[in-house]
Amino acid sequence: MEFESYTLDSNIYDEMFLPDGSPREHCRTLFEALGELSTEELSSVQERVTRSFSNEGITFTVYGDEEATERIIPVDCLPRILSGAEWDQLVKGLTQRLAALNRFLQDIYNDARIIGDGVIPADMVKGCPQYRVEMQGVSPPNGAWVSICGTDLVRTNDGFLVLEDNLRVPSGVSYMVANRKAVKAGLRRLYRRSRVKDVEHYGRFLRETLVELAPEGRADPCIVLLTPGVYNSAFYEHMFLAREIGAALVEGRDLLVNDGFVYMRTTTGLRRVDVVYRRVDDDFLDPLVFRADSLLGVPGLLHAYKLGNVTLINAPGTGVADDKSVYAYVPDMIRYYMNEEPILSSVETYLCRRPEHLEHTLDNLQNLIVKRVGESGGYGMLVGPQATPEEREEYAKQLRANPAEFISQPVLPLSRAPCLVDNRFEPRHVDLRPFVLHGQKTRIVPGAFCRVALRRGSIVVNSSQGGGGKDLWVLEN
Repeated sequence: MEFESYTLDSNIYDEMFLPDGSPREHCRTLFEALGELSTEELSSVQERVTRSFSNEGITFTVYGDEEATERIIPVDCLPRILSGAEWDQLVKGLTQRLAALNRFLQDIYNDARIIGDGVIPADMVKGCPQYRVEMQGVSPPNGAWVSICGTDLVRTNDGFLVLEDNLRVPSGVSYMVANRKAVKAGLRRLYRRSRVKDVEHYGRFLRETLVELAPEGRADPCIVLLTPGVYNSAFYEHMFLAREIGAALVEGRDLLVNDGFVYMRTTTGLRRVDVVYRRVDDDFLDPLVFRADSLLGVPGLLHAYKLGNVTLINAPGTGVADDKSVYAYVPDMIRYYMNEEPILSSVETYLCRRPEHLEHTLDNLQNLIVKRVGESGGYGMLVGPQATPEEREEYAKQLRANPAEFISQPVLPLSRAPCLVDNRFEPRHVDLRPFVLHGQKTRIVPGAFCRVALRRGSIVVNSSQGGGGKDLWVLEN
């Protein structure tokens, strides 16, 4: 198939092509291979990729006003490619960023030096709904408040930017592995020829990280993955990860706390649990501490954690560091804790809690993206250029009523990559979610969940908002 009708825009970075229309050097093998395939052959590859997701039941759940709908995540068969040098730079930046975020969390729950030194306002931290006073004075093993981080990256003509940090219960890594399996099978010869770095060892990396953080340095710890249950939107991922790391998949009712230790009910009796990889939000984790009406958590779990008898991954209270207002201060955290300049830049962010930023946001709603500081998944945000005047005015009322609940950012010209749409190549906006693991050391597999805005013209990549996935190929240097 040819790229004759494929459109380039000098204002938008294209992941495969230079502005003059020639392929980037690290994309040349893919470009030439696609040119050799017929429309029918590529269509067949796409069908096989889609069928593999359907056969394996790889789904996500969209929550609407009326009901929850389970869907197969759309996946495009054309991989996005990064050179080894590009990836190496991202790894340095991601490692630096997570180190600073972990130091920030250790600080604010203990000495709070960053607040005392006036780097970040006290009310922004301690007034954040995700700040947990119950975690004051706690120090997790190796200072690893966040052991599993999914950082969203975008690229413009100016380079890579961090869009947000997902630090609570980050999801999507199963799609990274599933995308690889499906696309690798569909383009096997091209994959071998391209010298792509593997991602299939993520499960091994994750288990090594969890073992390093077990209490008392237990050499063969009992690890469980705590899920809210089969109706959770990411339940497929919970099953996948439990299998990958050799952990028992449990719900809250399968665990109990006795004399400060956590035990799992088994057919042969109680077994002590050392590490809980929890996919349950803070609010529902322990009904004795957080929401008393929670049926998803384990009574006494936080007490056992504070005694050091069990490790929770990620630690409760980490959500304060991925609040969208606090995000604006991450570059300052890197300078403050590490005495370094940020390797990865952040997106310019206006904090509507500041009167001058609120005024700027209200005056420029048609040109900005406005987000609620505690929301995720693409929910509750306004994409100014795509909103109607009536929608903008309604949103403005909410902004004026509670400014501290919102931030705004410029609409970025997210990079685009070729996708197979209706049997032809079309550019679509993409982002990237690499997964960073941190125990006694930091581990990052050379891949990511690459999300793609499949609707023409859309810049919203979230699967809950009509987005899909791509495989990311990181090439050997």
